Amino acid sequence: MSEGFNELRWNPLLGCWVIVSSRRAVRPWRAVEKCPFCPGAEETGYGWDVIVLDNKYPALKRDARKSREGVDFYRVEEAYGAAKVVVETPEHTGDLDTVPFSNLVKYVELLASLTEEECRDSRIEYVLPFRNKGEVIGVSLTHPHSQVYVLPFVPPRVKREYEMMRQHRAERGGCLICDILELERKEGARLVYENRAFTAFLPFFAMWPYEVHVYPRRHIESLTGLEPEEKALLADALKVVTAAYNALFGFSLPYMMVFHQKPCRGYEGFHMHVEFYPVHRSADKLKYPAGIEWGGWVFTYDALPEEKAEELRRAAVKAVENLKRSGYKPRGEVSSGQAGE
Repeated sequence: MSEGFNELRWNPLLGCWVIVSSRRAVRPWRAVEKCPFCPGAEETGYGWDVIVLDNKYPALKRDARKSREGVDFYRVEEAYGAAKVVVETPEHTGDLDTVPFSNLVKYVELLASLTEEECRDSRIEYVLPFRNKGEVIGVSLTHPHSQVYVLPFVPPRVKREYEMMRQHRAERGGCLICDILELERKEGARLVYENRAFTAFLPFFAMWPYEVHVYPRRHIESLTGLEPEEKALLADALKVVTAAYNALFGFSLPYMMVFHQKPCRGYEGFHMHVEFYPVHRSADKLKYPAGIEWGGWVFTYDALPEEKAEELRRAAVKAVENLKRSGYKPRGEVSSGQAGE
């Protein structure tokens, strides 16, 4: 019963699906003889700069099987979908700030094309690109890479965001994300970096100590709606934000990066954005979600977001100088932190 089952189990308490994958426990864990993502490996071959692979230990599969039938409101369904890996560089070490800019633009383009391609499947409801970095996050392979989960349901967090967007539009007549961005830019205190198309800031309502959101200045629903220049400017914003993180404490900072975009069907008016969740609250201390966070879904914040934003701005200044020395010229500017920029 332990082999080859990929199923969804319904959580009746929270009203959401749990993905159950019986083979993921045997996936490689860091200590491997040969990196499967380096050039020359069985899956990768040679002559590539950015590559998309099928996850060898997927949580979801097109030919998924379930281990049992459901009972009453204990529903069980096949975990239909896919799990992809996007390897952003042939180099075995590094981060998005060290990846060549052309790779990073291609990376954004690939995420957009994967979204468009997978959404053609009528059984797929959502395409979720994300990136985990660092041992404390639980990354099993250290070669720089991202993942894309192709889901037969809309994640509950995205549903909640859309509910709040709809409520805001009904009450105030505008887009919630657009209005958040307008207010953040008006106050200025939490802005970190801006280029012509994207703004990166530590939100007023941050839950993680150095959480950063990246919002497109134009109302865009998903990655598929980005113009070519906007894809390049999103790549620029991601490069500077990760460079700022890595300059913050002088070491390569672990984080989670998640793309929130419109589901494959419906959800008109959704505004795409990118969210970063670093787990460090200082150089030698981690933010551990504990009882109040997991048990109550109520985050506590052990500082003022404006103070943490100022630390990130100082790190971003260093990061921009580091990027320039490496030969990359950022397309925007680090914020001054002043109101009404």
